Amino acid sequence: MSDQLTHECGIALIRLLKPLEYYQAKYGSWMYGLHKLHLLMEKQHNRGQDGAGLASLKFDLDPGKRYIHRFRSNGESPIKEVFSKVSEFHEAIEEKNPDLLKDPVWAKENLPSAADIYLGHLRYGTFGGDDIEFVQPIMRENNWKSRNLILAGNFNMTNVDELFKVLVEFGQNPKEYSDTVTCLEKVGHFLDEENQLLFRQYKNEGFTNKEISSLIAKDIDLRKILHEASKDWDGGYAMAGVLGHGDAFVTRDPWGIRPAYYYKDDEIVVVASERPVIQTVMNVPAETVKEVNPGEALIIRKNGEVTSEEIRIPQKKSSCSFERIYFSRGSDKDIYQERKQLGRLLVPQIMEAINHDVKNTVFSFIPNTAETAFYGMVDELKTYLHEDQKKEILALGSSITEESYDEIMSAKIRVEKIAIKDIKLRTFISQDKGRNDLVGHVYDITYGTVKEGVDNLVIIDDSIVRGTTLRESILRIIDRLKPKKIIIVSSSPQIRYPDCYGIDMAKLGDFVAFRAAIELLKDTGKESIINDVYKKSKAQENLPKEEIVNYVKEIFKPFTPEEISGKISELLKSEEVNAEVEIVFQTIENLHAACPNDTGDWYFTGKYPTPGGNKVVNKSFINYIEGKNQRAY
Repeated sequence: MSDQLTHECGIALIRLLKPLEYYQAKYGSWMYGLHKLHLLMEKQHNRGQDGAGLASLKFDLDPGKRYIHRFRSNGESPIKEVFSKVSEFHEAIEEKNPDLLKDPVWAKENLPSAADIYLGHLRYGTFGGDDIEFVQPIMRENNWKSRNLILAGNFNMTNVDELFKVLVEFGQNPKEYSDTVTCLEKVGHFLDEENQLLFRQYKNEGFTNKEISSLIAKDIDLRKILHEASKDWDGGYAMAGVLGHGDAFVTRDPWGIRPAYYYKDDEIVVVASERPVIQTVMNVPAETVKEVNPGEALIIRKNGEVTSEEIRIPQKKSSCSFERIYFSRGSDKDIYQERKQLGRLLVPQIMEAINHDVKNTVFSFIPNTAETAFYGMVDELKTYLHEDQKKEILALGSSITEESYDEIMSAKIRVEKIAIKDIKLRTFISQDKGRNDLVGHVYDITYGTVKEGVDNLVIIDDSIVRGTTLRESILRIIDRLKPKKIIIVSSSPQIRYPDCYGIDMAKLGDFVAFRAAIELLKDTGKESIINDVYKKSKAQENLPKEEIVNYVKEIFKPFTPEEISGKISELLKSEEVNAEVEIVFQTIENLHAACPNDTGDWYFTGKYPTPGGNKVVNKSFINYIEGKNQRAY
């Protein structure tokens, strides 16, 4: 993606199923679980740059000993800083008595890092500020073990206003207005209720308070707690939590919008946001890594029992297709093939854009995340060329000569590395002219790769959101090669609608496809549609989210995707660019063909899986018309 978008949050959970002495004996270190957590977080570092945190929980310590620890950072290198804080404890001991670091019993009694459960989080903030208090895991503390709650997740709720109101009606006074705090307090409320219910039951049966604590920890119904807490959650979520007595869970929204995977053997349970991360860290095949099913919770009891239990009724699976195109790691075996297929399926449109002139066309990609789709595109181009060559040879029949054969077979798909990202320049210059010049040097180009005035230049990108980097940087730079025509190909369809489930794409005015549709309405004398949509949107502004309709679809309805693509081409070509410019987008049909199991395409179609999605797009359009530069949730 040439436009910078920060990724979603990432989660990582490690539950050791054996005592620390076991890992010391088998692997030479009781830090086996800590090391695995570190790797899980490093392998998912792309999913959040705003902060990182880890929490650890120890089993069966005597009263008076601290059994929950947490380390967080919102610095420049948060993962490094978090584990540096952990290492400080180790280094202090190593200087005085290094043998103690090899003693798992001593370590569990004395070091925060020696634990039975680890919960890690990588944060990208779509809600709230950059303060350290917003960095997860977050905690709800209590002197009763079974009332302690640690929570971390990859989630965004569309109805924070409703959730906040519910907490107030419970009698709470939440310390923050954010989806993170509301979810923590909602789970915490029902955790308290479950504790109180069991306490009364066992008290009536004659048990002492001390005995009751152990009984509650053994019998607490985590499935019921999560079921009650999540009843009115509207959003995408993969949420992990740990209770102070040792139970842990990972729960996923009923539509499967946000991803979560796990691996289990007789030594360990591992949870992460991405499958290949677990494969790499644990060195296990893909088929052993399972998906947390939509609407279910993976529940890991303190006694080591692991079950999957239904929390919410599963809905039509709407896992995010944009995640497959761009956000997820391309090393996943399925995602890799899907991205290649997205490239293959674009070839008919590309051939039309270059007028089938393969001989005078150079193919490349920007940025590196588009490389896999590029491979698929090139594979299909080679197939096309092979078929074309076969037809030419067969057409010559017996009159073919060695020279004509060599001439036909000399045609090749011309592939070049056209652009190289130099450095991530910071736009610290305040004047627009200076800033644009700075942005324009983010990429270097490879000179001498294009025949001036003759060659077409096809560049594949994984997606085009705002188009800013294309207009201000990429198109200007590659135009210096003096191609006859520049074709920018997006392996994703036109992004027309905001996201509200965890990716920071909530402002309609940012999307070049939306701006193009608005300009087309003005150009064609249909500007009244804009006002009509505004009136309809404004009229339903205060309705319950379940009654809100996505009228923003009417902005796009009068035009074909090709017409909108044509207008996007106009908007992104600046006066400094001399070559003809055409933007080609993936079709919705091809997206579904390439990613058949991930049908969450609301970015492109406006078909939100939850009512809160319509509420967000409605608010986003109102904000656009009223000139409010703010998120719509």
